[in-house]
Amino acid sequence: MSELAPPFDATRDHWRGGEGVVVLEYGDYECPYSRQAFRNIEQLQADDPSLRFVFRHFPLTDIHPHALAASGFAEAAAAQGLFWAMHELLFQRQKTLGADDLVAYARQVGLDDARLRDDLERDELWQRVREDGSSAVAVGARGTPTLFLNGRLHRGGYDVGTLRATFDSLEATAR
Repeated sequence: MSELAPPFDATRDHWRGGEGVVVLEYGDYECPYSRQAFRNIEQLQADDPSLRFVFRHFPLTDIHPHALAASGFAEAAAAQGLFWAMHELLFQRQKTLGADDLVAYARQVGLDDARLRDDLERDELWQRVREDGSSAVAVGARGTPTLFLNGRLHRGGYDVGTLRATFDSLEATAR
């Protein structure tokens, strides 16, 4: 089973939730499968707030022309403390991720326009997206979503039933 590298880092990674099972998704904002995995994890997290959800960027630019820019806007939102608001909006509107759309979404979540422009020009922002993508490739991710549960590659489905059964198994093993 493949191990997550680098491991989850609460000071670096985008995460929310409790201290239970850690599910990390390498995702692409333009990928409908990433969106579905996120929605399923969201549903499971509503049922079990101890679940910790982590998101790392893996924009598949060969097939999703807007994914890289969307990741950049998510990172710009993170710089203003609004990562999750932007993250959710990008998945809600994933069929309309053109440049003008992204600017409108930034305004909708309350980002400061001047700071947004400055942040999008900072190499550190794009370095974060590149690092996430490089780590995805290094751990063998071939597509999105790629999920890791408690640091191990999840090879099963990402439907609610399969994920719930896997989480229950992990929690039972931890006891």
